[in-house]
Amino acid sequence: MAISPTLIDLLALRFVLASGVCVAAGAAVWAVMTLCRRWLPGVAAQRSVWLAGQCTIAAAFVLVLLPQNERLRLLPPIDVESLSATGAPAGASVAAPAPDNAANVVSEPPVGRSWPAWGAQAWLLVYALGLGYTAIQLLQAGRALRGLAAAGDARHGDGVQLIEVAAPISPMLFGLLKPRLLLPRHLRDFDASQRQLILEHELTHLRRRDLHWAGAGLLLQTVFWFNPFMRLLRKRLSWAQELGCDSDVLQGRPPAQRRAYAAALVAQLRLQQQALPTALAFSAANNAGAVAGRIALIRDPAAAPRSRWTRIAAAAGLSAVLAASFAFQPTLATPSASELSCTALVDAASGRRLRYDGQCDERATPASTFNIAVALMGYDSGILHDEHAPVIPYKSSYTTWNHEEWRTDTDPSTWIINSTLWYAQQVATRMGEERFQRYVEGFGYGNRDVSGDAGKHNGLTQSWVESSLQISAAEQVEFMRRIVNRQLPVSGKAYEMTARILHPQTLSNGWTIYGKTGTASPVLADGRDDGTRQYGWYVGWATKGGRTIVFARMMLDHRQETYAGLRVKQAFLRDVASQLDKL
Repeated sequence: MAISPTLIDLLALRFVLASGVCVAAGAAVWAVMTLCRRWLPGVAAQRSVWLAGQCTIAAAFVLVLLPQNERLRLLPPIDVESLSATGAPAGASVAAPAPDNAANVVSEPPVGRSWPAWGAQAWLLVYALGLGYTAIQLLQAGRALRGLAAAGDARHGDGVQLIEVAAPISPMLFGLLKPRLLLPRHLRDFDASQRQLILEHELTHLRRRDLHWAGAGLLLQTVFWFNPFMRLLRKRLSWAQELGCDSDVLQGRPPAQRRAYAAALVAQLRLQQQALPTALAFSAANNAGAVAGRIALIRDPAAAPRSRWTRIAAAAGLSAVLAASFAFQPTLATPSASELSCTALVDAASGRRLRYDGQCDERATPASTFNIAVALMGYDSGILHDEHAPVIPYKSSYTTWNHEEWRTDTDPSTWIINSTLWYAQQVATRMGEERFQRYVEGFGYGNRDVSGDAGKHNGLTQSWVESSLQISAAEQVEFMRRIVNRQLPVSGKAYEMTARILHPQTLSNGWTIYGKTGTASPVLADGRDDGTRQYGWYVGWATKGGRTIVFARMMLDHRQETYAGLRVKQAFLRDVASQLDKL
């Protein structure tokens, strides 16, 4: 299945937006945690709150990528419909087709990515490269640890494999699936009680499942490598794990053992190399300031009280950050953000799919695109004669929906231009229910249900307008293909006259477009029209030389000032029709 440049650009832009929100959420989380540390020092030893901070940032990133409830957001959507193509803006009007038989030459805007679209693509590349580089670093660290383990002397003890190595490292616990403990040979020079406390520290990590906590934090830091606050929070998670183990190991021990433990920390710091990120090291902080902080807490354990209120306060702050990131994050208002969309193009001769993007099998009301079918019926049955006959006089009893252009006498040509509903209703009424149903069946049109609204017996005049008759974009394309190949049970005149009143437009790339728009509202469960959303259709065929491509483009999105059908047509002419030569 082909992926459209517009869809790729939109996904890239959404990823950029999510990245920005992720960094902003990271700054907010770090600010909240800094305040918590100031007012509640016990937060420093709570590993759960630091990992929760990382998860909050990740959730803010994911929320941007998920479908969102517009009622809960406080910022309006960003209109980026035109970011994937330079030239005319998304709302620019398309030249109106000429009402006569001649082709109307239309100069479509040039297609190409704008700088935001190129920038988004570049960021995707940078992110992928950064992710790959970070992953390689982790693999190298893991390989280094396995190399150290392979070169050491192994023995079993206390439920874990103990490996003594000659390298000047810190005691390290590593391996999620198969935990192993690396012990430097220089520990033999430490006091026996110090060696025992250091070993107990690492085994406490094992019992607390700190490897899993550290692994989760490292994974989040890796995925969001671009966010500096992820790295800061992961370091604080490591710090909290060390403080937690210190507290558990020294609980109830006399001051002499506490002093011996602190001395072992200092001695180890002087001997060790840089700790590897995939392991839990006894002196993981590896800097004098951090070790000094640990020693202070070892000497005075009351300075870091552990209370559920620290977790509650931190959780409340993180929840507020997540709620704010959801409510205030911007989103993109584009066709791909619609609830339902499809772009389908098929080679008319072979039936080969050239492009099939979106939910092309989902049915919806055909709206005014059904006028193509009504025109075929009208010309085949003799109700319609040519482009300008018959002229049906306007009556005040006809449905106009406040369309001023509908309040006038109308012929076939102006009917198609203005999508005048009452004219199509008059053609169908003159045709009669039996013949109308027979045509729909012969056309194989959608679900072929022309019964209309339940209990109202209005199928002849209303079935194709937000009612019983439904059709998918895939079925629209097949219907167009049968028109182009003249495979419907209608006369040659019906094909020729229908094509004429569609007022073909010839683009500057030489393709001539025959198309019809359609706009309608979804129907709510209580039978009322949905005032917040609209279906937009543009269906037809394009010809150049001896080749013909049939197409259908449809979307369901939020109601805007311009009709959805017109917006879909403009997007098609700008983003798709100009690239037909490449299909």
